[in-house]
Amino acid sequence: MNTAKTAFGLHETSRVIIPGFYFTTLLFFLLWSFRHGFLASLGDSIALSILFVFMTVVSGLTMYAKESTKRRKAFQENQPSLWLQNKARTMSKVQPLDDSVAQRLYFYILNNHVPPIFHEKIFFFGTFYHIMILMRRTSFWFAMFATAAVLSQLAMSVPLNEQQAPIAFTLTVWVIYLLNVRYNKADRKMQENYQDQIFWLELNSDLVEQILRKRRTS
Repeated sequence: MNTAKTAFGLHETSRVIIPGFYFTTLLFFLLWSFRHGFLASLGDSIALSILFVFMTVVSGLTMYAKESTKRRKAFQENQPSLWLQNKARTMSKVQPLDDSVAQRLYFYILNNHVPPIFHEKIFFFGTFYHIMILMRRTSFWFAMFATAAVLSQLAMSVPLNEQQAPIAFTLTVWVIYLLNVRYNKADRKMQENYQDQIFWLELNSDLVEQILRKRRTS
């Protein structure tokens, strides 16, 4: 159980640090490409390092707290808690489960009955999904902003040959975004992750029914 808790903590920390690091890296490259002297004006390398770490943590925590990835179709569909709700409906003298109760019940089963070695896969692919979706959205908005900035400079009569760094940054971020959309492994792996969990519940149907009945009597 301690190993599972450690793995959970590491995966949750990764959901903060990696998207935050990606956001801050793109922000610094954006500022450098459009304003070459901006970073140098901030001071020595220690000050830059402190600013980088600060932006990484703040942006990562902001995206983590918003939890926008949980509202996507790939996250909402085929959740194991929905399987528990459907299972409860088929059983006599068992009260129907609402969404919140079904989720709490599934986490109880996950923490107390699903083998610890299975937890690592669940945590890993859940973390992978959140990180990849946040990176995709971050890439999209940076690409949009950089494109608008290049076009605005063109409108101000800044020629393309003087915008080589901004154009290179913009194209690179667009390519990252489009590759992420084209090879959408995050959504697919999230659904596979759910299917594996549901498969375990199906194989342990007697245990699930026992827990559902125990909840009714308690």
